[in-house]
Amino acid sequence: MKTLQDFNFYAQKAIIRVDFNVPLDEYFNVTDANRIEAAKPTIDKILADGGSVILMSHLGRPKGKQDQFSLRHIVAKTAEVLGVSVQFAPDCRGEIAQQAARQLKAGEVLLLENLRFYAEEEAGDVAFAKELASLGDIYVNDAFGTAHRAHASTTIIAQFFPEKKCFGALLAKEIDSLNRVLNNSVKPVTAVLGGSKVSSKITVIENILDKVDHMIIGGGMTFTFVKALGGAIGDSICEDDKQELALEILRLAKEKNVQVHLPVDVVAADSFSNDAQTQVVDVTKIPDGWQGLDAGPKSLENFRAVIMESKTILWNGPLGVFEMESFAKGTITLGNFIAESTQNGAFSLVGGGDSVAAVKQFGLEDKMSYVSTGGGAMLEMLEGKVLPGIAAILN
Repeated sequence: MKTLQDFNFYAQKAIIRVDFNVPLDEYFNVTDANRIEAAKPTIDKILADGGSVILMSHLGRPKGKQDQFSLRHIVAKTAEVLGVSVQFAPDCRGEIAQQAARQLKAGEVLLLENLRFYAEEEAGDVAFAKELASLGDIYVNDAFGTAHRAHASTTIIAQFFPEKKCFGALLAKEIDSLNRVLNNSVKPVTAVLGGSKVSSKITVIENILDKVDHMIIGGGMTFTFVKALGGAIGDSICEDDKQELALEILRLAKEKNVQVHLPVDVVAADSFSNDAQTQVVDVTKIPDGWQGLDAGPKSLENFRAVIMESKTILWNGPLGVFEMESFAKGTITLGNFIAESTQNGAFSLVGGGDSVAAVKQFGLEDKMSYVSTGGGAMLEMLEGKVLPGIAAILN
């Protein structure tokens, strides 16, 4: 696996695929610069070596060239985060981009215009990738969030740099963290899987059953399992067509000596609302007209015992509807358990949109070993897929 450390970037122009798909407010101010900050170590190393940097990214889902999706809006914030001035090319191809790249000197940073202004980017067009490749001497992929897409700038471009391509610091750390969970883990290993649907986690569950000792199941998918086992779930969310599958997962887990931990009690509500009436009930005896929206106190006690014994923890998905304050306690408490276990020496990896949003919202991000930057990409790696953006560097 070639990383930044395998190259000296002196007098080299590094063309880096970054993921600067950051949120902007109505005045085009960056409201969360995490993704820019995450790319800083890679950029710093190249500049310190005496190289120059050409950054390419997408922003949003533009239909052709639309000014609201122009990367010029993030130039000032990028310069502020990097601590160096950032030049901007108002196109990512053609003479404008070529000239800006040619004039770039050592120690300088150039940001290209939104790649997705051209349909060729998402189509994985070879000629477009070749044009991008002509701008730099070394290709660096540091965009984990798009590594599962075979786009021109994330995958196809790599073929034009047979010897001079590598992973950036962020992408290398993502791969290393997932490897620590899936292939080089210290036992016991616990996977916490939450969220609303079993169907979205089937392939993840199938792939990790051979690698974990404990599996905590929470969130809305709990009720498909509970109903399949004969419990009464009231009006709780349930995938009726996945009940057989739920039983098959439990059978497979037993066969592989994986202990599955389901909630034993839940916070039930009489409507899907933050102001609903609530009561704590046995997970198998939820009354009609009521729905389970968070893990109950006994469940959390049981989960704590498992988390505290674990040496490797993967967390993907919340335990309840954490967006509503009334049903956030389970997710916050679980996050605190994982933080405590991490402090005691466990390795914890958090990934998937909702769990990442939760740790950020509740100030737990710095208490985890690693918080993944790519939701879809991480899920596909957990499913055992080889991501095209990663394969392109390895090949």
